[in-house]
Amino acid sequence: MGPAWQWLLGAGILASVYCQPFPARGDKSLGVPEAPRGQLSEALPAYRKITPTITNFALRLYKQLAAETPGNIFFSPVSISSTLALLSLGAQADTPAQILEGLGFNLTETPEADIHRGFQSLIHTLDLPSPKLELKVGNSLFLDKQLKPQQHFLDNIRELYRAFAFSVNFTDSNTTRRQINDYVRKQTYGQVVDCLEEFTQDTLMVLLNYMFFKAKWKHPFNCYQTQKQESFFVDERTSLRIPMMHQKEMHRFLYDQEVACTVLQMEYNGNALALLILPDPGKMAQVEEALQPETLRRWDQLLLPSLLDLHLPRFSISGTYNLEEILSHIGLTGLFNLEADFSGITGQLNRTISRPGACSGSPQPCSGPSVSRSKNKQHGQGDSPGNDGGGETGTEQEMK
Repeated sequence: MGPAWQWLLGAGILASVYCQPFPARGDKSLGVPEAPRGQLSEALPAYRKITPTITNFALRLYKQLAAETPGNIFFSPVSISSTLALLSLGAQADTPAQILEGLGFNLTETPEADIHRGFQSLIHTLDLPSPKLELKVGNSLFLDKQLKPQQHFLDNIRELYRAFAFSVNFTDSNTTRRQINDYVRKQTYGQVVDCLEEFTQDTLMVLLNYMFFKAKWKHPFNCYQTQKQESFFVDERTSLRIPMMHQKEMHRFLYDQEVACTVLQMEYNGNALALLILPDPGKMAQVEEALQPETLRRWDQLLLPSLLDLHLPRFSISGTYNLEEILSHIGLTGLFNLEADFSGITGQLNRTISRPGACSGSPQPCSGPSVSRSKNKQHGQGDSPGNDGGGETGTEQEMK
């Protein structure tokens, strides 16, 4: 009986739309605006303070998804965690601590300001231009035209997360959805499409994170042998005849007898890599249980260069997750209830609105914006023998 593949992909460190932008000290363009970069040279090491927590969050989220989601799992922990951390900048009272501690941060050891500087450093590092790979990271905030956001909130999300805020009309849902999707598509060179599928007319705010990655393998696959059909086991009982990419090259490699899996590290051109984990037959659950930050560190120390005759399936994988219930199971329990305080976005905990359907009857006080939906959508592929690999992701927080 052949094995089943489990994929783990890691980053290297482990536009015009008809909307009205909110002023953020200068740039009012809706093209590809440059975020301020002052003092980033001093802040670059700051990401080292947060990457262990992001790694731990990624593994906790993976295990929860594996428990609740059948089939393939594909998500971006950087996208999800940075979006939630950004959202905490608009939170008040106990809500910021609930979000950041839910992500796994110990606020005594890593103060809130250090966390945001860490994400600032991480986003800046990931977004540095490279001739060898394409990596585009961005955050955008779309607020209903009735909302008047706090200027200090807009300044903070722009400086720390390179996030740009725009005023839109959510009552015209079809037009606004098209505008938002066009904006993200242009920011990602046409690669991230239809990131936002739908929202209701009582939506007040949509926070989007998008990430696009494309690179060539450092060691190309043999183009002439890629069409060869070989057996591939998608689970312990089912095999398919599919095209396999093939190469004989040196890669860092190990067999972990304790965990019962084979580990392969493959490099892209540029500072990026993929970590592939192949459980022994029937050992998927054992491998998933063993996935801990210390396991990844141990593997990094034990991986040794080896000459491999590698047969890798051509693949295209995607995942779309509604994260409300999943995030609540891993510690983010208060994010989606009406008691969460996001008054730091507009400066008002309660407000009066007169939109039909938003409140019953005549205009009356309603609670301020609250998170009603969290969604992560991602697509990745490795299907070109000549030898592109990559993916795109979008994380959406909808508030009402």
